[in-house]
Amino acid sequence: MVFANRREAARVLAEKLSPFCKGNKPLVLGIPRGGVVMADIIARFLEGELDVILVRKLRDPYQEEVAIGSIDESGIVDLNRYGVMLNDKEYLEKEVRDQLEVLKERRRQYTPIRPPIDPAGRKVIVVDDGLATGSTMLSALRSIRQGNPSELCVATAVAPSDIVQEVESLADRVICLKEPRLFTAVGQVFRDFGQVEDEEVMRILKEWG
Repeated sequence: MVFANRREAARVLAEKLSPFCKGNKPLVLGIPRGGVVMADIIARFLEGELDVILVRKLRDPYQEEVAIGSIDESGIVDLNRYGVMLNDKEYLEKEVRDQLEVLKERRRQYTPIRPPIDPAGRKVIVVDDGLATGSTMLSALRSIRQGNPSELCVATAVAPSDIVQEVESLADRVICLKEPRLFTAVGQVFRDFGQVEDEEVMRILKEWG
């Protein structure tokens, strides 16, 4: 099955989450940008509350599309095996500073009049449109877990099976709609996988007040 777009995938995820979360006003956290579009639909369906979880990929110095780890907005760095092997401390320190500044700017853009919503004691669902390396999601889960949610769930449209297993080690529940045997890119399960702009994210968050 290929989804028409992120919104269709979100509706399927919302239906699968409903038996566990509807009626509990879950906190649904979208990972920008595509994850926010999906989280919006899921939060409305489950009668929950929407916010963003801000994490950024740390980029390989030679191949920017390759993740060497991730960082959350509190500054916690999570290096994967490539990051651990990197022998360039000066580059890593600069990349951490640069990505942390991006996170701070995004928080100023996305929720300028309020702090992040506290996850303590709540069912929390973290949403992304897909997981390639899983670095961003893993960092998000570690960050949220420190806030003591009552249950921590992950909802995504597609991911490789080995990444799903990694995520399951940190989450209480994982719903992944597609685990293709040959994973090439997140966009392979969407007919329309156009880029989501910051303006769309800000519009969605503004609707939630």
